[in-house]
Amino acid sequence: MALLPIATYLEWYCNELKNISTKATFNLSIMKHLVILCFGILIFFSCKDKAKSNSEPMDDDKKEKVIQIASFKGQQVTGVTVANSGRIFVNFPRWRNGVRNAVVEIKNNEYKSFPNQSWNNWEIGDKLVDDKFIAVQSVVAHENFLYILDTRNPLFEGVLDAPRIFVFDLDTHALSKTLILDKESYHSNSYINDLRVDSKNNKIYCIDSAHAGLVIIDLKEGLTRRILNDHFSTTAEMSYLNFKGKRWNNTVHSDGIALDQDNGKLYYHALTGYKLYSIPTENLFEKTENEIENLISLEAETAAPDGMILDAYGNLYFADLENDKIQYRTQKGKIKTLVEGENVKWADTFSIHDNYLYFTNSRINEVDGDISKMTFTLNKIQLPASE
Repeated sequence: MALLPIATYLEWYCNELKNISTKATFNLSIMKHLVILCFGILIFFSCKDKAKSNSEPMDDDKKEKVIQIASFKGQQVTGVTVANSGRIFVNFPRWRNGVRNAVVEIKNNEYKSFPNQSWNNWEIGDKLVDDKFIAVQSVVAHENFLYILDTRNPLFEGVLDAPRIFVFDLDTHALSKTLILDKESYHSNSYINDLRVDSKNNKIYCIDSAHAGLVIIDLKEGLTRRILNDHFSTTAEMSYLNFKGKRWNNTVHSDGIALDQDNGKLYYHALTGYKLYSIPTENLFEKTENEIENLISLEAETAAPDGMILDAYGNLYFADLENDKIQYRTQKGKIKTLVEGENVKWADTFSIHDNYLYFTNSRINEVDGDISKMTFTLNKIQLPASE
């Protein structure tokens, strides 16, 4: 039975008093109604408190709390990383002519080529050299180093020599080492898209979005190995995504990657797909392909994402590209929306620093030819409270 509002109940109660004719009846009746009234008030507030305690924390209030850090007119940004010191780096892939810089550090509202301009001045058609960025897709700050992933595949027309990772010392800006993938670790059409550094196992894990598969780099021996090549878990499920009724026709394989180093688990996800997979990282380099395949877990059905990242509490962040959202999956497996709306336009890559989630809006589905008048942004939003 639905409870009456308290004011209604009081009005009814007063009317009841008026109808009482004798003092004796009045005393008996008033005691009965007082008991009922008190009971009703207790139930009312009890139900109210219970509803409040069971309510879900709302993230919709964060729609207006996206903070824009930087904007880039005519330069399509994809990767972002924030070092422990707070230094911010972004990168611009060479998907077209006219890319002014491959890697930039953002400081005091100024954009400075990293590590210097010489590394950034290669143009399509120039001679290949070892000390210039050709086609950078991702930047990852780890400890005191910046890992810069160069696909060596400008315009998606094929790998020119070999994909590699340049590792720079953040104090000196000097090149510390170059990690070059073995020929058996990539294909001529590979687009090595992103990476995660595993200090615990002394490995780097990379994802290939053009030719489905993962690549492991052994930092101790300098060896590389390709796994799950053309496997169903790394292969795209779809050949398109749907943006408000408009199809974006493209097949993008394994793209998102996230590392849970504490629990020894690597997550990965195709971009045009809706399944999140994981594999344990312990002795992954040494295991046979059959052993690796037997260890794969289907973690969840999710929206179609690009990049992914884990926070310190085990929440896994990813974009819902088709619906202009950023979502996260809690340790308990519940999927929640962090933010949605006009401030989220293909949230491409994530980084976490000082309880903020940094993300780039690469607007990939909106690009159709000339981008000189388009603006791409770097933003941040505060992380939710731990659960």
